[in-house]
Amino acid sequence: MSFGPTMVNDVVHTSRLHGARLMLHDVNPERLERAYRFACKLNAAAGAPVVLDYSTDPAEALQGADFVLSSAEFGRFEHWRQDFEVPNRYGARQINGENGGPGAVFHSLRSISNTLSICRSIEEHCPEAFLINLSNPMSRVTLAINRGTKVRNVGMCHEMPMGIGRLARRLRIRRSDIEAKASGINHFTFFTEFRNKRTGEDLMPKIREFYSRQFFDFSPRTQRIAQQLDRVLPGALLVEFNYIPLVTQLVREYGLVACSVDSHIGEYLPFAVDAADWMPTPLDFHEPLIVRAEKAAAWLATTRLPLPLQAMGHSHEEVIPIVAAMWTDDPTRILAVNVPNRGYLPDVAEGAIVEVGALVDGKGIHPDTMAPVGEPLAGWISTQVELQNLIVDAALNQDPALAFEALRQDPNSPADEATCRKIFDELMGLQAARLPF
Repeated sequence: MSFGPTMVNDVVHTSRLHGARLMLHDVNPERLERAYRFACKLNAAAGAPVVLDYSTDPAEALQGADFVLSSAEFGRFEHWRQDFEVPNRYGARQINGENGGPGAVFHSLRSISNTLSICRSIEEHCPEAFLINLSNPMSRVTLAINRGTKVRNVGMCHEMPMGIGRLARRLRIRRSDIEAKASGINHFTFFTEFRNKRTGEDLMPKIREFYSRQFFDFSPRTQRIAQQLDRVLPGALLVEFNYIPLVTQLVREYGLVACSVDSHIGEYLPFAVDAADWMPTPLDFHEPLIVRAEKAAAWLATTRLPLPLQAMGHSHEEVIPIVAAMWTDDPTRILAVNVPNRGYLPDVAEGAIVEVGALVDGKGIHPDTMAPVGEPLAGWISTQVELQNLIVDAALNQDPALAFEALRQDPNSPADEATCRKIFDELMGLQAARLPF
């Protein structure tokens, strides 16, 4: 239900895919039934341009598929809270624990294990299908798919398009007038170009000047206000996307303009929690938000009230444009794809999963070759690439020793090995049933 309704809505609003058969699949029949009812309403509101079906049986769901979109996780918030709270109790310096930090080692292992099981079903039932993975931690899961399976694939995330929208609003320029490029690794991608298409103006200097304003000093008074706002969901939403002392620090000290907010880029940096005296806990915002979204989706799926669903246009997600471009051989620019590095970022290791723009057509995805990311960004990325390799090797070889080494080497883990061992053993005990060893 996180990406499902949006993907369905984008399919029914993409004329190049009219007449397609869209199959919904989940192992949970109750959630699948609810998602199907919602999908039927979206399809009907658009004039029923696609054929809808659903099944809990992987063989039935995947048979004959040309494309597979995967966004799946077990016990998301229960495990996320463990990933965040257990390491921090032992002195870890995690800002989030989802995609980076010692807790994310375990998130990665769980997600890789689950996604590879989906890939095995794809290899069995539709081996020629193209997989679009939406499951986090994106870089590590995508690397595991490429190393552990023969499935053609790409990893997709909406952070870069969302970053364009945020900066366009701050600069008071229409989003449609922005032309941008960025590069890095998922949730740690930085703009290299940001232009006004109508005037040709390079907006990067204006962005850096914008972050020099006093508002972005995040004074003690501003921090107190943010802390109060963070106690209720609407206020927490404002804090998540506007309380950005770390983003500001990287702009001011290094000239780096992040596509994401603090809760994402901070996962990879050991000094993230020092960016201000107070930093929010993103999990405390995401969990109630998704719970309420689920309730809203359940209501939308079952209500008899007439709803103007036809007014819902295509989202800014770039997943369905990839499907349409590949299916119809209509060349389409995509802002951000996650792919193995084949020289696209010259100062990032070959084979590492990087995030760059791409051209997509009937022959597949053609990533952009970008300029070197430069220091210190290249060094920060190099650390994460080493962790990518360790974690994926741990999952593929079912080797807990490699997983522990990844946790020990994470820049946000405690400095001493004995404490890292306590974190590892406790999380192993809590999550053993979902791990690959």
